[in-house]
Amino acid sequence: MDVTDAVMARKSVRDFLPDPIDDEVIRELLEKASRSPSGGNVQPWRVWVINGESMTAFLKHMETAPPSASTEYDIYPANLWEPHRTARFEVGEMMYATIGVGRDDKPGRLKQFARNMEFFGAPASIFCFVDRRMGPPQWSDLGMFLQTFMLLAEEAGYQTCAQEAWSVAHEQVQSFTGAPEELMLFCGVAIGRANPDHPINTLVTKRLPVDEFTTFL
Repeated sequence: MDVTDAVMARKSVRDFLPDPIDDEVIRELLEKASRSPSGGNVQPWRVWVINGESMTAFLKHMETAPPSASTEYDIYPANLWEPHRTARFEVGEMMYATIGVGRDDKPGRLKQFARNMEFFGAPASIFCFVDRRMGPPQWSDLGMFLQTFMLLAEEAGYQTCAQEAWSVAHEQVQSFTGAPEELMLFCGVAIGRANPDHPINTLVTKRLPVDEFTTFL
């Protein structure tokens, strides 16, 4: 698989097979992803791996841990503007349509959102943290690291879903991982093999045409 193949194949998978993934596979993916660029080579990412027995323990922890008092950060800006507002709305409608959940089916939507907290059935995940003292440039570095990790996973035959939804459960994650308070949870990334029979995995999201986001001078 070349880079273009991996880019075109990668998508957010929201239902996984239970097939296990070895820790050494994840270690190799992380080692390769660490070659991602970062300003001044500061490498701001800090990662915790949940897999196997720790996945079982974490899911049990989520059943009893007190909910977080607040979100770790705002996933979207308030009063999101166009064209971003429409893009966000459309992808939500497309995703719920694949599983027959209508716009007014609030219980159905909440049930699907709750699957975030189970990694959509994935056998493994990473939690990615960044030091609270870091600024927007280092968050950009973190994004490049995550994209590289997900493309490498695709190359290795595994699929992923980057989950900023974990910002609503950051205290539960912090208490389980033991990550120090100076680290901010950015996201989880579910890792496994996509369930080819689940309709939610048929979703292919739209992208803006190049001419809508690019100016050639």
